[in-house]
Amino acid sequence: MEVSLPVPAYVRRHLVEFLVESSSLQLLASPIVKYTALSFFADRFLTSLPCFLQRNTTPNWLLNPLRESNLQLFALISIWISSKIHDTSPLSVNSLKSLGDNLIVDQHFTTRDFAEAELVFMEVLRFEIGASQIAFQFLEDLLIQFRELSRIGELVSFNLCTEIMDLLYETEEISELFFTPYALAASVLVTAYVLSVPKQRWEFPVLPWVKFVTSYEEEDIGEMVAHILKHILCPKMPIQ
Repeated sequence: MEVSLPVPAYVRRHLVEFLVESSSLQLLASPIVKYTALSFFADRFLTSLPCFLQRNTTPNWLLNPLRESNLQLFALISIWISSKIHDTSPLSVNSLKSLGDNLIVDQHFTTRDFAEAELVFMEVLRFEIGASQIAFQFLEDLLIQFRELSRIGELVSFNLCTEIMDLLYETEEISELFFTPYALAASVLVTAYVLSVPKQRWEFPVLPWVKFVTSYEEEDIGEMVAHILKHILCPKMPIQ
């Protein structure tokens, strides 16, 4: 299926779901690999494509025409690059090709196609693949600090935190929160606290503590938490 630009909301959702399933369920990648890949693909690659194609009048065949199957290939490329950054034994191109053969139904890609797609992916990102500002890393650090400070922190589910972050990639509008990763990490932690900890045990001053460790105002974090809760509890499903 050919895809127009900007990528329609329902196609973006399918691609994010494809990336999450591929990294978590199929490749068993670590959370940091998954969230770095999501940052590369959803936050940077998809948003940079329109300008890249405007600058390049004769784009690579993987981008002309732009097909959903090709975008699925680029999603796998983002996981591959992320694994090279974070894993001591990175994923092999053969494992990614095998997964692509099983999951990408509209087109067959060779190992050479994967190598070519990696170069195109890097060109779209202008070879900027810094991975130091990933919200998951900040969230993990905050959760460790919280649990060291209070036993209430043990009630905050790590899995719930990651499920919330996955849901925040569903739409481009809500995923813009990832552009302020430290504030987002704090807000996801507070959201998980609200959803995990029984209300009668809400004695820990979580918002003042978050303000203390992050320097963000309580009102700003509270507003972001409300935005997250609205999205995950009352989602607007994209038209398919």
